[in-house]
Amino acid sequence: MSSKTVPSNFITTQPLHRSGKAAEQIVWEAIQGAFYHRKCLGYWRYPIFSLRGKSRQEPDILIADAELGLIIIEVKAITADQIISIEGHRWNYQNFYVVYGNPYQQAENQLFSLLEYIQQEPILNNQVTSRVLVALPLITEQQWEEKGFKKLPNNPPILFKNHLVSSEFIQKTIMDTPSVVPGKVLSDQQWNLLLSILSGTAVFSSSHHKVLSHPESKGKVLEKVRLHLSKFDLQQEKIAKQIPPGCQRIRGIAGSGKTVLLCQKAAIMHLKYPNWKLVFIFFSRSLYDEIIQQIDQWMRYFSHEQQHYQKNNPYLQVFHAWGSHQQMGFYRYLCQVTGVMPLSVNETGIQKPNEALAEVCVDLLQKTGIPQIFDAILIDEGQDLISDTWSYQGKQPFYWLAYQALRPSDPMSPEQKRLIWAYDELQSLDTNKIANATELLGEELGNLVTGSYGNEINKTEIMSTCYRTPHPIIIAAHGLGMGWLRPGGMLTGMTHKKEWETLGYQIEGNLVSGEKITIKRHHNNSVNPLPSMWKDSLLKFNIYSSRHQEIIALSQQIKHNLRYDGLRPSREILVIILGSSYEAKQRQKQIANFLNRQGIDIFIPGTEKCNQWPDDSNSNPNKFWCEGAVTISQIYRAKGHEADMVYIVGLDELGKAENNLSLRHQLLIALTRSKGWVNLSGIGHYPFYQEVKKVIENKENFTLTFMKPKQRELRVTDTGELLYRYGLGERNFKQANLQNATLQKLNLSDINLIGANLVQANLQQTELNRAKLVGADLSSADLTQASLIKAKLIGANLQDANLTGANLNGADLRDANLTGVIWEGKS
Repeated sequence: MSSKTVPSNFITTQPLHRSGKAAEQIVWEAIQGAFYHRKCLGYWRYPIFSLRGKSRQEPDILIADAELGLIIIEVKAITADQIISIEGHRWNYQNFYVVYGNPYQQAENQLFSLLEYIQQEPILNNQVTSRVLVALPLITEQQWEEKGFKKLPNNPPILFKNHLVSSEFIQKTIMDTPSVVPGKVLSDQQWNLLLSILSGTAVFSSSHHKVLSHPESKGKVLEKVRLHLSKFDLQQEKIAKQIPPGCQRIRGIAGSGKTVLLCQKAAIMHLKYPNWKLVFIFFSRSLYDEIIQQIDQWMRYFSHEQQHYQKNNPYLQVFHAWGSHQQMGFYRYLCQVTGVMPLSVNETGIQKPNEALAEVCVDLLQKTGIPQIFDAILIDEGQDLISDTWSYQGKQPFYWLAYQALRPSDPMSPEQKRLIWAYDELQSLDTNKIANATELLGEELGNLVTGSYGNEINKTEIMSTCYRTPHPIIIAAHGLGMGWLRPGGMLTGMTHKKEWETLGYQIEGNLVSGEKITIKRHHNNSVNPLPSMWKDSLLKFNIYSSRHQEIIALSQQIKHNLRYDGLRPSREILVIILGSSYEAKQRQKQIANFLNRQGIDIFIPGTEKCNQWPDDSNSNPNKFWCEGAVTISQIYRAKGHEADMVYIVGLDELGKAENNLSLRHQLLIALTRSKGWVNLSGIGHYPFYQEVKKVIENKENFTLTFMKPKQRELRVTDTGELLYRYGLGERNFKQANLQNATLQKLNLSDINLIGANLVQANLQQTELNRAKLVGADLSSADLTQASLIKAKLIGANLQDANLTGANLNGADLRDANLTGVIWEGKS
């Protein structure tokens, strides 16, 4: 099966394009072909890590099918001559990596481990048909019969080499296989629940508790929302379950689940490879407990409560990026390993945390070599670790430090290291820099996150679906954060339609300065069900004449939430204060004291108990919530947290400086902390307030005159990044994923696109003189009147490409696939 026809509902958790995996690849592709049009979900190496007997349970192939139920296939890449004898379930081998095995029994045990999860759900208990087979891709049915194995009483259901060439035969063999557990065709409800169990989304479903309030209250509506089963997301499932063989970046909008997926990936990697040394890094200390809890939950889930996160486990460590005297962090750990005295924040000359961290990383890199001690590093909220002012040999200091501390994942490719980072540049508070791979790791390594590793494992993933924040609020957050309706034009945004689409938006019109465009967001990209259940507005904006009046109204609203709405103070109500650190701190204290006098218990993040103001005697930098109290937070500590009812205070700070992109990012982050409602407030009168009102009134469709972003252009896709980097003089874009890219009429001479995916790319009238396109996939690409003088197209796939009028003087087309090529308008 070609890579272009791989069904999207099949997940390869690790690459198979490696030595010794050819036979497994044959089976996997044959199964995909057989189930291509079925309502199913398939995995290569689904992560089950509970123990049955002496073996860990991780099926080679797992298929969940709405009609056929569960199918587990154990693949044995063994020849007939390597099987000496079969005694019961035991197969005895020779010249194989083990002397015996129990392939059918092993697969059966894997099935029973999986059924332990499923049988806990009443509507699935004894309802899911389950089968087990063995696949022998190197043995024909005739060879099996000649060995006399077919006559044995324990001869299991087998897919032989000659079976794998026919999708119909594979399906028939599976359907004719007796079920280990009988069941029936699953209903839609049962099917969705089964997907939820396989993905583990039930682990993070909202807790259920009885709400004592009137039927139309916020609390009662939340009760209904929490009954909704989390929607299965195939892209999320791929990202969480796949272990890339090298670098991977995960770009996701606020509320898309980046942290949850990264925690699941860390837990699965540790369970699968317990001897790997892994580290999970983050920037905001208030997320310590949250991240550890999530990793622990995922470990427990996929090991069936047999394993959990252990703080002192040297093979899986959770680190703050910097660390402190009281708590180890990544930078301090490397200082300890290398024997270098770590620097503290006070020993740097910079106030901004990200810049101070970059400074100490440069200091460490200059003082010593960094030992390769980790097998994988996962970074959350990676945008917070970017520096505007510091670099080390043209690279971002923290990222280069992390990359240097990694062992190569493949000794034959020492540049391939498992550095995995998740980010959203729109949630950056301290930098306006958009660091692409070249700026992070240097030009020579800029191609490490372009393209794919094969088997649908992408080097870059872009997540556009928002699960947390309701539809009208996520739109308002982006609209205000970028400045869509700003009279002077947007401050940040994208200049290509494909870039907008990757964030979940559609653009009507042309992105040309001075032309009208309409920005829309499809409801499928904002799946929180609350907007369909709540009749009133989810986002409200109020202006007050004084700060005292604003705080009085805040107090009254919170009292109403607690007394009449049935909301709980901790985790369901959150107050966020906008503005610079000093001003926000003063306002935080003012609000806390007033709410306390009104009988409302409060919590200031970083303290030990409720109703405390932080000082050296009661410091707990990791703590963000306190049971029974409403958290009042500045924006830096609020990042990564969420609540059902969010109050955002001090919008006047943005009113005073509406062109301050950092303050707009504060507002975007604050809005996207909400799982339900937002009350936005400020004092005074500022022109910016009109922009806020218009954004709220527009709701879903935003028509505006497009102008190029004033301060920063966002580049999300490989295409956007390529054009930017090429303009800076870079030429190395090996294996870039440019499928369906629009690159017509560009000068891309001397570009290196070896092994790139240019399927159906628009390259009309593009200059590709001397371009390196060795092994590139240009099938169905439009190269009409393109200039390919002296281009190297050795081994390239040009099947069905349009080369009408193309200049191929001196081009090297050795071994290129020219099937169906259109020359001068004819095939």
